[in-house]
Amino acid sequence: MPGAHEIRPPSIPPDQVIRPQPKRQDDTQNISLPESEAQVSKPVTEPPSPTTTSPPRKSRLRARKAAMSVTPAATAQLRHLLAQPEPKLIRVGVRNRGCSGLAYHLEYVEKPGAFDEAVEQDGVKVLIDSKALFSIIGSEMDWVEDKLNQRFVFRNPNIKEQCGCGESFMV
Repeated sequence: MPGAHEIRPPSIPPDQVIRPQPKRQDDTQNISLPESEAQVSKPVTEPPSPTTTSPPRKSRLRARKAAMSVTPAATAQLRHLLAQPEPKLIRVGVRNRGCSGLAYHLEYVEKPGAFDEAVEQDGVKVLIDSKALFSIIGSEMDWVEDKLNQRFVFRNPNIKEQCGCGESFMV
């Protein structure tokens, strides 16, 4: 067996070698037009239109489900919170906090962020922070009043783990 420095390409018999053919002068074409003909534009002919018209296509877009639903009790409380002299919006997000990692966070904002998702239900508009969208999607926002407290409660089907007090969660 030859060494690495001794390897040569396989030899090809001379009758199988393909050699490039020299270019002949009569193969080339010279196209020459007078300048007056080269500058003239020619009309474009349109193909004949079909005699039968096709039916309009149905749209394949479907109405998409809201990212979060709001209960009537939460809608009434949000309407009360938003009825102030300076109209603002409420943004729902999540923050790193608590035993399990994430906790819901509500804040007033002047205008929506670039990628915030807007949920409008019964005339009340709530924004969902774009960073929290995957944690919140499919949730239900509710308003609960007990003897001891009143608060917004989120029922989230994406929760994998929740702390004992219900303050924080993990998806």
